[in-house]
Amino acid sequence: MEELKGRNLVLGVSGGIAAYKAAELTRLLVKAGAQVDVVMTEAATRFVTPVTFQALSGRTVWTDLWDARIGNNMAHIDLTRGADGILIAPASADILAKLAHGFADDLLTTLCLARECALMVAPAMNRQMWEHPATRRNLAQLQADGVAIFGPGEGDQACGETGLGRMLEPEEVLEAVVAYFAPKLLVGRKVVITAGPTFEPIDPVRGITNTSSGKMGYALARACVRASAEVVLVSGPVSLPVPPGVRRVAVQSALQMRDAVLAEVPGAAVFIAVAAVADYRPAQTAEHKIKKSGEPMQLWLTPNPDILAEVAALPQPPFCVGFAAESRELDAYAAAKRAAKRVPLLVGNLVQDGLGGDDNEVVLYDDRGRHPLGRATKTELAWRIVEHLADLLAGGTQQE
Repeated sequence: MEELKGRNLVLGVSGGIAAYKAAELTRLLVKAGAQVDVVMTEAATRFVTPVTFQALSGRTVWTDLWDARIGNNMAHIDLTRGADGILIAPASADILAKLAHGFADDLLTTLCLARECALMVAPAMNRQMWEHPATRRNLAQLQADGVAIFGPGEGDQACGETGLGRMLEPEEVLEAVVAYFAPKLLVGRKVVITAGPTFEPIDPVRGITNTSSGKMGYALARACVRASAEVVLVSGPVSLPVPPGVRRVAVQSALQMRDAVLAEVPGAAVFIAVAAVADYRPAQTAEHKIKKSGEPMQLWLTPNPDILAEVAALPQPPFCVGFAAESRELDAYAAAKRAAKRVPLLVGNLVQDGLGGDDNEVVLYDDRGRHPLGRATKTELAWRIVEHLADLLAGGTQQE
């Protein structure tokens, strides 16, 4: 999915060791569909060469305010004409100070002062520089001026320090840029999502689980963040990274998932039950590993709670979205599940179409009928589900 298709961006690269991250960021922005013009400060060229960015962007790289390659000698004006935004990554403490005080002593700062488009910065500096009162004042001024600030992150730094100041990873910056331009469909709303499988222990080393990868739930969490929601992801055991901006609550069993959901649902506007929760769990869990005896073994199972039905039955439930993964007769089973659990929106799919994979084919069921979305990546489907959800929350005026 090319989330930035049709977007024209100016990527400013300032001096600092994090300039190497800007190379991968350039590649990711182009892959996401953006046209990227790179502008480098003189200091940035000491860390990464312009040739690198030219190869990755496929476009001319600009470093000089007096560059004569633009006919009118006004690169500081022409480069932002038609641009959707300027992204400075890394943004050094020096660049942040210049932006805050309106300096225009090189091509990048002059571009920013002459712009009519959005300005986004991804700070990168030493911990002490980040914590310095002057930097704090400059950041406060930039925020007051409407500049979007992405990060910084926390961790090991090139100087040997550990703490805040690291530039976000390129994937995180890309996600922030996509979210910046995405429609704010869920602004001000808290969304609780379950994802992944559950693991029901038989003994300390064995358990009942399933092949759910969690990819659909994580894609929905990412899409909700892009739509400006506050997102809590209650996740079973998966090997997926936490999407930027998402608060994850890690659980193992269905009972743990239920407790976590009921703790998070108060104040939530939306609950999306994507997790493949085990319907049954062992009635008893052995304290020690069960030894192989060669004889048949009986395993007694007891039903797990129905988390979606329980949330939907609350006195003041959030807007509930259910998922139905079936192996056959999807329409009939999905309609019955939606009616039985009394949820306004249900997403159905056949397990052979999407379980564990990167793509899926889903159908949305609501009071207006059946809405097939067709086959697409789970990332794209997640955004289309969020669009449909937002329309229902707004009163369902959109016609299919």
